[in-house]
Amino acid sequence: MFSLFRSVPSISTGELFAALTAKTKVIDVRTPSEYRGGHIRNATNVPLNKIAHYSGKKEPLYVICQSGVRSKQAAKLLIKMGYDATTIRGGMNQWQGPIQGGK
Repeated sequence: MFSLFRSVPSISTGELFAALTAKTKVIDVRTPSEYRGGHIRNATNVPLNKIAHYSGKKEPLYVICQSGVRSKQAAKLLIKMGYDATTIRGGMNQWQGPIQGGK
């Protein structure tokens, strides 16, 4: 039975790090300036206010923000749009892996 209150799948930053390959699709929903400040290698920046217009391939998506709040909102919307989206708990605040960009 479909539920309006279905929870959004989530994984930890450590689980994401272990799953990362060159083909893993990571969507970073932070603002462009936050993204430029440092992001996961190969992550695509699609700010939360533009996520409704996302039109990428229907492949598994991992959604990250700074703390996990915006990514959960984005993943909910992406799931409604037919994507297989998973949010990253703790966001970039918890990320221990390498980052690209930033200082």
